[in-house]
Amino acid sequence: MTLKSLLLASGALLTGTAASAGGYQVTLAGQKNNGMGGVGVGLSLDQAAMFYNPGALTMVKDRGVQVGVNATMARQAFRSQYGGAQRELKNNIVTPFNLYAGFGSEDRKFAAGIAVYTPFGNKVEYADGWEGRYSLTGIDLKSIYVQPTVSYAVTDKLSVGAGMVILAYGAVNLQRDIPVEGAAGSGPAHVELDGKATTKLGFNAGIYFKPTEKLSIGASYRSKIDAKVEGGDVKFTNVPTSLGSRFTATEFDATLPLPATTSLGIGFMPNENLTLGFDVNYVEWSKYKILQFDFRGNNGAGGLVSPSGQVGGSNISTSRREYEDAVTLRLGGQYLLTSGLTVRAGASYDFSPVKDGFVTPETPDADRIGLTLGASYKFGNFGVDVSGQFIDLKKRTQTEADLVANNTADRVAGTYKTRVLIPGIGLNYTF
Repeated sequence: MTLKSLLLASGALLTGTAASAGGYQVTLAGQKNNGMGGVGVGLSLDQAAMFYNPGALTMVKDRGVQVGVNATMARQAFRSQYGGAQRELKNNIVTPFNLYAGFGSEDRKFAAGIAVYTPFGNKVEYADGWEGRYSLTGIDLKSIYVQPTVSYAVTDKLSVGAGMVILAYGAVNLQRDIPVEGAAGSGPAHVELDGKATTKLGFNAGIYFKPTEKLSIGASYRSKIDAKVEGGDVKFTNVPTSLGSRFTATEFDATLPLPATTSLGIGFMPNENLTLGFDVNYVEWSKYKILQFDFRGNNGAGGLVSPSGQVGGSNISTSRREYEDAVTLRLGGQYLLTSGLTVRAGASYDFSPVKDGFVTPETPDADRIGLTLGASYKFGNFGVDVSGQFIDLKKRTQTEADLVANNTADRVAGTYKTRVLIPGIGLNYTF
């Protein structure tokens, strides 16, 4: 395989294997919502409204505390354009979690709460010797968001709310091989980037309107946050002594935009036992044009192949992304079977923001279909929520000609296919 340029920027700063949303966005914030295709903007199900629509928090029937965890299990396969064995990810399980605590005034005019959730996080390891090893061998990333939230009922049918979104913790470990042979028989040189993101602030605001007992409408907006890693560690291994002067970088800086999302939702309650929801999410991915790594030290680009085809060169590594704005459609419902048992089902269709010729190995994104199931059982003030999701990404192929034409030869030509299974469980206490 001929790669015209091998850049360090693999695009994994705070990305994930897109468990339930396009690009590197992950939407696993509420256990009940997870079982309903991810709907929630036009509903007031529980305290997870802080994430889906802060304006609906005042309209939530019960105040309470809830915690949930999901296990994302991805099967990702790759086959090179030039043939050879099919490559598969090593098996890894990532466990994004959520925690909500909501409280309200006696007159139900005011509500407040705190939300903690993990919207980005993943662990990916490719098989040794795979064709894209000079783009990526593995990533391990974590993030935690904290969102204090307030909501106010303007009338008994209309409420508004907002929350401050805090990127409280973010960390990334990115590794790849370098196209430089190490000591005799030891394989290629290797580089590892390890860094933590600085704390950043954004906001999440929403409005909720319930004109009748059978209809509710919601809208929310989650602002863009620029996740920045400053002074991350750079570690080179197996570099031959003769090339040591070209691999002296010790730190790096990088920024990744976490895009703004505008959502609209409708809830329909034809009877007291059945609730249906439909959401549309519009994500401003077009803000993500380029990913740049700035390295501190001689040849900070990691001794990668420069545009001239020679090892060495710049202390700046850039990779084109050119994402497009994208839409996700979600549909789901729940039915109260008994006073304690509720069952759920849903589906989603997510349009990928990644254009042809721009697919990267850390997020081999494609249009995807999601199918979900869920259930809750309530006994007294306590409840248990379970959910399951199956996400099927369409097969995505890009050729060497595509990469050359788009000046994106820092990635690998071939075909990707990904499926994700996500079981989840949550506990809640209402009062």
